[in-house]
Amino acid sequence: MLAIHQRLLDGRHPNCFTLARELEVATKTIHRDLEFMRDQLGLPLEYDRARHGYFYTEAVTAFPTVQVSHGELVALLVAQKAVEQYRGTPFEKPLQSAFAKLAAGLEGESGVALHELTEAISFRPQGLPAAELDAFQTLATATLEHREVLFQYQSLRKGAAEERRVRPYHLGCLANQWYLIGFDVDRAAVRTFALTRLSAVADTGRRFARPKDFSVAEMFAGSFSAFQTGKVERVVLELDAFAARLAAERRWHPSQELRPGPDGGAELRLEVSIAPDLINWILSWGEHAEVRKPRALRETIAATAKAMAKRYRA
Repeated sequence: MLAIHQRLLDGRHPNCFTLARELEVATKTIHRDLEFMRDQLGLPLEYDRARHGYFYTEAVTAFPTVQVSHGELVALLVAQKAVEQYRGTPFEKPLQSAFAKLAAGLEGESGVALHELTEAISFRPQGLPAAELDAFQTLATATLEHREVLFQYQSLRKGAAEERRVRPYHLGCLANQWYLIGFDVDRAAVRTFALTRLSAVADTGRRFARPKDFSVAEMFAGSFSAFQTGKVERVVLELDAFAARLAAERRWHPSQELRPGPDGGAELRLEVSIAPDLINWILSWGEHAEVRKPRALRETIAATAKAMAKRYRA
């Protein structure tokens, strides 16, 4: 249809036969496209019997490729506001440019001014990491083109950074933080790396074949957020009435099951891997939650709570 549109703008007066021959499609396809352009896109398209071809009866400045309703426009704005996690990455400018073009084409047609929606809806993300643009660009390119990378990685458990040689499989944004998932060549295992803790990224140019059986969905199927251990356990938390009300308002994990308890409390059940992200989440509930199962997790939370209490002793 864009090709047909261009020929109409050029004043060629094309018809179904000439268009089908030039575009190498059936004449029925051309006829169907012309009807869609006229009836669905509202283009001023008519047939000139004297010149045996189609033409625009009035000036057309742009091809109307996007038509949205008021509700769709609101959803589009919400999406634009929600992409804060892309700040500082190579996606930021292209996203801004794309939304600017969409806004320019929609302003005046939707029955609502975009600045009014901007004043009505906003997002305030918290704890966004400072992304290193050059490192992100190198990793994104290497991931797309299946090339090994070298970088220095500062593990939370070690005092000094170490060099890692990795075959990047996937870049993912989890809880407002970017992670690289790839095969650590020297350790012969798939690992997850936080982009905020890696530096001196270099593309080696050495290509690799990504395993056909690798699946990010399967890899994180049992994880609570960004950590995976391979072992899934049943976690049971006892929540008081305050925590139960808050827990019911959100879907924390696909396996979440909330069972009402006495005095307005509830029992929260999860099928997840025991990892730091889960432990930190449980601790964030403070005195409003208590781990019932498994015992090892209960002991970990108890030990952490005791250590915290010791720090705050007068």
